[in-house]
Amino acid sequence: MPYFVTGATGFIGRFLVANLLKREEIVYALVRKGSVEKLAALHEFWNADEKEVVAVVGDLAKPRLGISDADVRKLKGKIRHFFHLAAIYDLAASPDDQRVANVDGTRHAVEFAQAVQAGCFHHVSSIAAAGMYDGVFREDMFEEAEDLDHPYFRTKHESEGIVRGECQRPFRIYRPGFVVGHSKTGYMDKIDGPYYFFKFIQKLRDMLPPWMPMIGIEGGRINIVPVDFVADALDYLAHKRGLDGKCFHLTDAAPHRIGEVLNIFAKAGHAPQMTLRVNARMFGFIPAPILYGLGSLSPVKRMIRAVLTDLGIPKDVFQFVNWPTRYDNREAAKALKGSGISVPHIQTYAAKLWDYWERNLDPDLFIDRTLSGRVKGKVAVVTGSSSGIGKATAIKLAEAGARVILVARGEEKLLETKKEIDATGGKAWIYTADVSDMASADALVARVLQEHGHCDFLINNAGRSIRRGILNSLDRFHDFERTMQLNYFGAIRLILGFLPKMVERKRGHIINISSIGVLSNAPRFSAYVASKSALDSFSACAASEFLDKGINFTTINMPLVRTPMIAPTRMYENVPTLSPEQAADLVVEAIVYRPVRIATRLGIFGAISHAAAPRLTQILLNTAYNMFPDSSAAQGRKEGAPKQELSAEQMAFAQLTQGIHW
Repeated sequence: MPYFVTGATGFIGRFLVANLLKREEIVYALVRKGSVEKLAALHEFWNADEKEVVAVVGDLAKPRLGISDADVRKLKGKIRHFFHLAAIYDLAASPDDQRVANVDGTRHAVEFAQAVQAGCFHHVSSIAAAGMYDGVFREDMFEEAEDLDHPYFRTKHESEGIVRGECQRPFRIYRPGFVVGHSKTGYMDKIDGPYYFFKFIQKLRDMLPPWMPMIGIEGGRINIVPVDFVADALDYLAHKRGLDGKCFHLTDAAPHRIGEVLNIFAKAGHAPQMTLRVNARMFGFIPAPILYGLGSLSPVKRMIRAVLTDLGIPKDVFQFVNWPTRYDNREAAKALKGSGISVPHIQTYAAKLWDYWERNLDPDLFIDRTLSGRVKGKVAVVTGSSSGIGKATAIKLAEAGARVILVARGEEKLLETKKEIDATGGKAWIYTADVSDMASADALVARVLQEHGHCDFLINNAGRSIRRGILNSLDRFHDFERTMQLNYFGAIRLILGFLPKMVERKRGHIINISSIGVLSNAPRFSAYVASKSALDSFSACAASEFLDKGINFTTINMPLVRTPMIAPTRMYENVPTLSPEQAADLVVEAIVYRPVRIATRLGIFGAISHAAAPRLTQILLNTAYNMFPDSSAAQGRKEGAPKQELSAEQMAFAQLTQGIHW
């Protein structure tokens, strides 16, 4: 006799229907009017046609499932097994949505099953129906459920109560644990349960080596079962005689604690594991008013919200860290004995779940990470775009569809940049300006806003570098003045000019090309590093002020780049440098990912060294200072001085400290 299934297109439903079709019977599937195509799309998955899986149009929210009288007459007395799977299995769903689907939907399904005189009503409930029961919850227990405050738990409990109290047909109830992907293929249809923590594990893997020991939580035991086990058990138990009126826990008899589960998936994802796990119950000694007081502070709430949003973790999930309930499944184990159906160990299929998530469900897969997706049709102002980093950046932005504003002092070289952009079909406009001159900077801002309306991306790339020891600068105070004038005051003038419009539009991105010297504090660059440090500090302060206004600041501590700016220092011809195109790739990274800072590992190491061992770091820098003398020009010697060749020691040191200005 035919089957009737609600939730046939759902996660468990599609695998259950596949099993039912093997029995060569017709399956009637409840679908909303707008979801008929979704059912049709599954025919290929089931290797079935519309005569084998028949759509019955209805709606969970309507009495008797909203199914027409004609369909009721057609199916009356013909349905041998009625499987009710349709429900919301989502901790993050709204209370109203859960009540409509889980409670009202179950009542309407029971009404329809009685109207068509179904042979047996199979209700797929959940272990959530037990609430947060403290102890072992048996299959014959129901009223004993505790702590049903969460709407998911409450609605699952109430829906099961409707079946027990209102269903006049024979019924069986099934309570699966947390259902995860297929144990053989890893297939999963959405992020739920332990999957919420996969992004956190992935970020740990990206930041730290897998051998790095971590501290984590122990937590309660979380009962995880794969979808194929649940579908196979449902199919088998539904067709076994003598089980009417019983409830079955489709659970793992030996569940792992949350900390163990996270470690299993961390191992599957090649991420660091929590070698030391702290029992979360230890935090119970902290008085509740203190925890509540800290959690209610606005900065704390915003930080927590930002972290959870970034990781895609619903706040409600943390209510269940100390899960207290154990689920006795002796009735299910007894009924399944001899069937060959059992819960596989999670270690045997964790890698399949991880691999499927990372290839198909990782939220980052659905974010446009292309440069074009960020800049197409948007206005990007690039200072110093006549050569070097600025030129390479402008070309990349134009190729991605940005409206690029080329800024530099000399028109001739800007024309060359524009010519290259025009050849690729890009759009660029030339604006000659001296950013170190405040009046010129103001005029540039006014003209851009008048002719383009706004600025989406401001890339402060124009800069001046001076490599000269302080003893050779005693009578050159103007070196410090002009460096600060361009690198700091000029950049700030543009930022202040474009900010009001960015605030008005609630969007904007300011990218400052800084230097690795700010992190390493290399000698001979006191004027240059001081000006870039000032810009870095301004950006750090401004970023906090404008974070909630939709404006991002990114600082790029650029390593040594082979540009016309370093050409006067002949020594740099023999040391490792980035090409302008490689440097432009860092600007692209800044635009796409909007990080607060981009720096090389060596630059970060330099900053840490200054903080952790300042005296030893100074000794190293002093050694470099004496190893690499001032250039001929810095020493005041005439042009045409003999080319300085690097010694083997200098070459080795430059290779070891690749990217740092010496």
